[in-house]
Amino acid sequence: MEIPFSFLIIVLSGLLTYFIQKIFVYYKRFDGFNHRSSHKTLATRTGGVGVFMTLFFVSLYFYFNSIELFDYSLFIPLGIMFIVGVYDDFYNADFKLKFLLQIIVAKIIIDQGYAITNYHGLFGLYEVPWILAQLSTVFVFLVIINAINFIDGIDGLAITEVIKTIILIEFFSASTTVLSPLGMMLVLCLIPLYYFNFKKSQKVFLGDGGSLLFGTIVSIYIFYVLGNEYQIREDFQINKVLFAVLMILYPLVDLLRVFILRIKDGKSPFTADQKHIHHYLIKYLGNHFITTMAILSFEFFLLLVYFSHKFM
Repeated sequence: MEIPFSFLIIVLSGLLTYFIQKIFVYYKRFDGFNHRSSHKTLATRTGGVGVFMTLFFVSLYFYFNSIELFDYSLFIPLGIMFIVGVYDDFYNADFKLKFLLQIIVAKIIIDQGYAITNYHGLFGLYEVPWILAQLSTVFVFLVIINAINFIDGIDGLAITEVIKTIILIEFFSASTTVLSPLGMMLVLCLIPLYYFNFKKSQKVFLGDGGSLLFGTIVSIYIFYVLGNEYQIREDFQINKVLFAVLMILYPLVDLLRVFILRIKDGKSPFTADQKHIHHYLIKYLGNHFITTMAILSFEFFLLLVYFSHKFM
């Protein structure tokens, strides 16, 4: 993607986010805050709306010019999860309904060719039967999409995790992936959100529309990594399952931890609280940006330790 066009995507994302927020402010559709919130200022849950609209409009431009950057049918599962998230932002959708729709979307993604058909030695298994592959894919999809949703609790964290995951998967790839245009477009769309997310007043949050959209894209990337087409660079050989886990390590660890704590307390694992790792970190570090960078630095440190050990 050429630099001038990349710049236009960033500008378009920023403008759409700005004007969409103004519309929500005009109609007084603010995100409420309470004892569980990590913010104490008025904000709108419109970040995901701006990003999705930018992705959609840019893709329409390429589509009508007969330029197939990626499989545009991916907008079917992406669009469904985005709409589910936006609906949840406004009306607090029933969890059972969201869970059912997530399973349906996972099946759509499977039918589009993204499925975990090989365990790459996990549990001593490699190629697995198709029914097990589908069940595994649905389960992993549910884990990832909720893990990304769970870390959207402090400024910049979910955005940074998504950008980091996409860039690292592309960096470690032996060749340009088929998802690269979509991934790079998403990264460009997310850049303006740092400004809106870290503002002192009238902030812009991703909302469930954004977190579920990003979780779906990250899931598709992980399924692609575990597939046969994705090849890791020869100088960074690593088991694919371990590699996939390392790419989204913090969201997975945080999800497992809060699930265990909530179940231990006799609560639903999906009950909102401030028991996430990033909530505890921000109490000690006192800053959303520093907390986000601390988590990112720790993930990179683990990657560095692993590959340093491999090359010794």
